[in-house]
Amino acid sequence: MTINSCLRRARRLHGNRIAIHHEDRQITYREFSEIAENSARKLVGLGAAKGDRVAVLMLNSPEYLDLYYSTALAGTIIVPLNTRWHINEIIFTLTDSGSKILFVDQRHVGLVEQIRAGVPCLEHIVFIGDWAAVEPSGVLPEGEPDENEVVGLFYTSGTTGGPKGAMLTHRNLYTQAIHSMIAPLGISKDWKFLHSAPMFHLADAGAINALTLAGATHCFIPSFDAEEVLRAIERYRINNLVLVPTMINMVVNHPNFGRYDLSSVKRVLYGASPMPLPLLRQAIDQLRCEFVQGYGMTEVSAIATVLGPEDHQFEDSDRQFAPVKSGGKAAVYVEIRVVDHNDNDVPVGAVGEVIVRGPNVMKGYWNRPEITAEVLRGGWMHTGDLGTLDDEGFLYILDRKKDMIKSGDENVFSPEVESVICGHPAILEAAVIGVPHERWGETIRAVVVRRPGAELAEAELIAWCRERMTHFKCPTSVAFAETLPKGGTGKVQKNVLRERFGGELGWAADERR
Repeated sequence: MTINSCLRRARRLHGNRIAIHHEDRQITYREFSEIAENSARKLVGLGAAKGDRVAVLMLNSPEYLDLYYSTALAGTIIVPLNTRWHINEIIFTLTDSGSKILFVDQRHVGLVEQIRAGVPCLEHIVFIGDWAAVEPSGVLPEGEPDENEVVGLFYTSGTTGGPKGAMLTHRNLYTQAIHSMIAPLGISKDWKFLHSAPMFHLADAGAINALTLAGATHCFIPSFDAEEVLRAIERYRINNLVLVPTMINMVVNHPNFGRYDLSSVKRVLYGASPMPLPLLRQAIDQLRCEFVQGYGMTEVSAIATVLGPEDHQFEDSDRQFAPVKSGGKAAVYVEIRVVDHNDNDVPVGAVGEVIVRGPNVMKGYWNRPEITAEVLRGGWMHTGDLGTLDDEGFLYILDRKKDMIKSGDENVFSPEVESVICGHPAILEAAVIGVPHERWGETIRAVVVRRPGAELAEAELIAWCRERMTHFKCPTSVAFAETLPKGGTGKVQKNVLRERFGGELGWAADERR
């Protein structure tokens, strides 16, 4: 079960099928396999040895796909870098990982001098535009790597102490491809998949090996742009793609949405953060295709649970436990528990921390033995997510531990409140945070973006929410913003919102109940 065997199988069984369709280029799996092997020999020729780290600071491209496979074939460890990081975070990650080689594209070549000055351990910085001209002079390692060897260091966006590198093995990524992607989603050679989410993150990269194993076609846009997604779907006749909820919101609300032929789309895969039900309804109505949700995180090789198309039904969505509100059921070979502070299972319907066990769980954090021991204690990945299981095994993600709002003696879970707020016709997107209050400890502030041309006052939105929710869950103040801050994967950055909008509240706070 190795990444190398994914490409080897694709060449053997799907050699004449199109692996890559990018602009006017079409590359078969036989041709792509040769490209990846030559790139691996180039890496070895540069001096890359088994276990060396090879970092990538690039936008989505066929060359990025090549590096995912060539680094594995060379016996090295790929380190994908978040393209939205500050230069200090890039330097930290390159230093922390001890990367020996860095690949950059035209978009990031301007950072090279700062990186070179800040990262003495780097031996080579390679401009990807020159890579094709390099001679493949190295000799590839003999035999198959051990499936428990680390093949990728995927850095999570740490809000304290800098990013942490999740060590993912061949076995992690191979089993993820088979059991969390191909099996539940029915990935086949007929798929034309658009890499529109960033390839440095497993929200997108988690699908790469499944697509290759199945002989599907990879298509690319450099980075997410709503109209570029629409244009690529029409041009390449895309039938499957991954989008996080904020991306879906931008696509379906784009003013030119109706100008493109999107009839080829059969399925949208989404995850990374909860999807407000009003947005999910809108997306299904407009795109007229199946939707599949995957809940997970980098540390579990992307996916722990899957919610299939058959469970995207709204007839019972008013119930507390309606499958459409859930993250789905555990993927094959994955175990899910919800536990208390002592890691004891809580009763069905009770709230606790979600923990995960299976062959998809990371080996640990790079150079972080103490944190690794804590999050993997007892052989289970402690996700930091609060959730609950119903009696059918559907997992409901309620909030991140750090994002839950404690108002008086009540726990308020932000996704529930955000979903209601997003139902207001004037709201384009919304997030809620807890802000200090003398009496209640915390109370709720909504940070919202209005739809173009829409008018909405603070008191009007608060009153609207109080008609639809228990009062202690309702915002007591509203901040209006032009946009919500988002990380490289499109998730709203609650820590940034708390910094910008987390001051004390005024008059409305005492009227919340």
